[in-house]
Amino acid sequence: MEKLKKYIARDKSVITGKQNLELLYSMKNFPVFFGCVETPEEKDLFFDMDWSIDPETGVIQLSKLIPLDLLYQMQHADGYGPTWHQYYVDFSSYIKKDTPNFILEIGGGGGALAKIATDDSKSMHWTIVEPNPTAEETEKIKIVRSFFGENFNYDGKIDAIVLSQVLEHAYDPNVFLSSISRILKKGGCLILAYPNLLLWLQKKQTNSINFEHTMLLTDYHIDYLLAKHGFLIINKEQYKDHSFFYTVEKVNNPPLPPLENKYKEYKKAFFDFVDYHKNITEELNKKIEEADLPVYLFGAHIFSQYLLFFGLKTEKIISILDNSATKQGKRLYGTKYKVESPKYLAGRGPLNIILKAGPFDDEIKKDILENINPNVIFW
Repeated sequence: MEKLKKYIARDKSVITGKQNLELLYSMKNFPVFFGCVETPEEKDLFFDMDWSIDPETGVIQLSKLIPLDLLYQMQHADGYGPTWHQYYVDFSSYIKKDTPNFILEIGGGGGALAKIATDDSKSMHWTIVEPNPTAEETEKIKIVRSFFGENFNYDGKIDAIVLSQVLEHAYDPNVFLSSISRILKKGGCLILAYPNLLLWLQKKQTNSINFEHTMLLTDYHIDYLLAKHGFLIINKEQYKDHSFFYTVEKVNNPPLPPLENKYKEYKKAFFDFVDYHKNITEELNKKIEEADLPVYLFGAHIFSQYLLFFGLKTEKIISILDNSATKQGKRLYGTKYKVESPKYLAGRGPLNIILKAGPFDDEIKKDILENINPNVIFW
């Protein structure tokens, strides 16, 4: 195991800027990348997730960060499956309520949102800013290959800036929002979808906090930060158990809401999350020891990496399954496992699958049981 030596220190609160963080918990030697690779295992790097809490606001954050070029060395989130597809359709409809024609999307990834939004629009033009794009350029969709930050400049026309599951990835949300405010004219619109991180954490979902989601920065704090950087909330609505959709306008000196301390609530949610994963791993290990049928692990992503970190026994696990064609045939970073399509299970009779993929569990189960192998037993 090779440990990462260079990192970015973040020893101040992302809300107040004060150097008063309290260490909560250190997750030692966690894989630094959540994607799938074709490189050998000995090339993988590991680092400690050192989680701290701001005693004045309750924001939980990593105090040591992975360099961006390593963390986002390639695109690994393709938004596969019906849950993500419906999200893109619904967020696209939300964006179109304000009828913007010139969109600048920061962090567009594979371009799913851009494609859905522009497919049925004659007037919409969409530009994606993304360091590792897998989207295809079209007559309506243009790509700027770049990280977005305080040195980013754009001279094209902008009716609205769009963030879809992006702000939670920012290492410094103050700098990120300030940079957006700088390139957006007064009266300009920022439309964002922000994950319901507190609910995800309370549901023990591992996509809530990790090396990419480096803060338990909830919508409560987002409201405050938006106002701090000159944005007035025009509309905010909860989207299922998934996200919050915001429409905000750049104005002069919007009222700054009071900032309540969430220390006790968020600290409890964090340790409930840790205790859950310790307990569920222990339960799964008992099942693995007693298993007579083959055992597979579903999810070539953070879901599996968390279980393995907390001590999931691997002796009987045959491989990792994932529906994403971009991951199949590769190896999940930080593990020895090659990724296979669930279609591999067809005709193989009864077998066990460890499935802890949060909001995607139901659609994964349904697909495998109805279309691939009705004899699968899910743990």
